[in-house]
Amino acid sequence: MDIKEPITIRMLHTAEELTAVRDLECLVWADEDPVPVNHSIAVVKNGGMVIGAFSGDQLIGFQYSFPGFDGTTVYLCSHSMGIHPDYRKMGIGEKLKLKQREEALNMGYQLITWTYDPLETVNGYLNLSKLGGVCTQYIENCYGEMPDILNAGLPSDRFLVEWTIAEETSMWREDSDDIQEVPILIDVEEDPQGFPVPMAILLDSEKDASANVLYVPVPNQFQIIKANNLQAALDWRLKTREVFTHYLSKGWTVTALRKSNHPYLHHYVLNKKYT
Repeated sequence: MDIKEPITIRMLHTAEELTAVRDLECLVWADEDPVPVNHSIAVVKNGGMVIGAFSGDQLIGFQYSFPGFDGTTVYLCSHSMGIHPDYRKMGIGEKLKLKQREEALNMGYQLITWTYDPLETVNGYLNLSKLGGVCTQYIENCYGEMPDILNAGLPSDRFLVEWTIAEETSMWREDSDDIQEVPILIDVEEDPQGFPVPMAILLDSEKDASANVLYVPVPNQFQIIKANNLQAALDWRLKTREVFTHYLSKGWTVTALRKSNHPYLHHYVLNKKYT
């Protein structure tokens, strides 16, 4: 899309601004149950934040966070981020997250957490490879049944991401392992349309025992697969669930999403020695 107006990123505070966020949330998720404006106003007055991305005067993206506490650590819980459909693949999500990091540090936070669907690889590449978050927990059906356009029909499984924002060196993590030398934990074939289909799961092989890095293949156009073959999408959900829960329970960490030359397939990187 040809953007004539410069994109600006800023914090949002007023009822008018937060009403625009509510309206954009409805557009992005085709959902009639967005965060109420009175709730988001209370959040920004009590340790949370809502950040907006604008093209001129038009709100085209937002990020919404509130304070979290697990009994020991105070952190910022990054609940949702949405980009207008006409403005995607322009780096706006990354701009919003970097502004979130800046403002969170100013407020005294050291940790930001959030969840995302591990089969949404655009989010995975941003969250892990570019921002430097890590995942040590896989949550099955995290939000229960979700009727919105992106989630309907499948369990709402999620990665829990932890982003230690005080560490500058965590940014732009790259993986350089040769894919031919790294164990791949799911065999993949192609359906008649050329889309990847998960087949056998390969857990705890002899090669795994000596490896410090493992790869988990995932489709890079999951919503297209879901729209054309819901059963294949469910297979991806259940088989990746089995792999991730198995290895994360053994102390492995998901540290990156590696893009591949395959037109429909990427790989998550599981790391044994990441600290």
